[in-house]
Amino acid sequence: MLEFALKRLGLTLLVLVSVSIITFALVRLAGDPAVALAGAEASSEEVEAVRIAYGFDRPLTVQYFGWLGDVMKGDLGFSNILQRPVMEVVMERLPVTAKLAGLSLLFALALAIPLGVLAAARRNSMLDRLALSIAVVGQALPNFFFALLLILIFGVTLRWLPISGDSSLLHYLMPAIALGYFSTPAIMRLTRAGMIEVLESDYIRTARAMGLPRRRVILKHALRNALIPVVSLTAVQLGFMLSGSIIVESVFSMNGIGRLGWQSIQRTDLEMMQALVLIISVIYLALNYFADLLNGLLDPRLRVQ
Repeated sequence: MLEFALKRLGLTLLVLVSVSIITFALVRLAGDPAVALAGAEASSEEVEAVRIAYGFDRPLTVQYFGWLGDVMKGDLGFSNILQRPVMEVVMERLPVTAKLAGLSLLFALALAIPLGVLAAARRNSMLDRLALSIAVVGQALPNFFFALLLILIFGVTLRWLPISGDSSLLHYLMPAIALGYFSTPAIMRLTRAGMIEVLESDYIRTARAMGLPRRRVILKHALRNALIPVVSLTAVQLGFMLSGSIIVESVFSMNGIGRLGWQSIQRTDLEMMQALVLIISVIYLALNYFADLLNGLLDPRLRVQ
């Protein structure tokens, strides 16, 4: 298991280095950062002064390794728009997005896994078709449109839930449903497919032939093996939720890193945009790494790959 973990860690670090290079390059490829910082109306002398002050006149390799060294020390730069250190702003906003993503994932799993199990157990029944219909609607319905529908029904018409902010758990309910429902179809379909494959295996037939109760066969013997691929997908979906929260947070006016990213794009806050891309990428890679480790624990066959 240790060899498997170290191998996966090495691959993750290689990808992380690639991500850091791409993140650093994107800001430069988008245009002259000195012009963006100085402003469109700045004179050439002012732009040159900004370029020298921020070190943009140095070779790109020197700039990259200097930036990478600062990142490894926890220094993500300084936002000239907010006049605050980037790390300080991100740490203030990150808990909101983490809480939203966690609740969204719980909602998606609570809806998708039972639907997938029931659809597989009652294959080709009305229940199976209903579950697949829910998946199709969830895949086709944009989360911003679904969020607006939730606001219209539960916030404006019924007045059951607050429509903006993040000060209480009630403020998270509609955003979590809007964000989680978009991830439900993929998890549900994979659970259904895994359950169908496992239920047709020999050891399940043996368990049924021994007279074990149907519920025990499904929940104890079949579900564990069927959920192995769902673990990796869950980590991927959580990463999507962190990066995709930009729309939902903007609709519900939540002060998370998603909305912060959108505001940074509008304000051309280069340091903040660069930091957010890097942070979300690191979180995404970490989630995939731990999903690989968990899969290795659940299925020892994966460790020899």
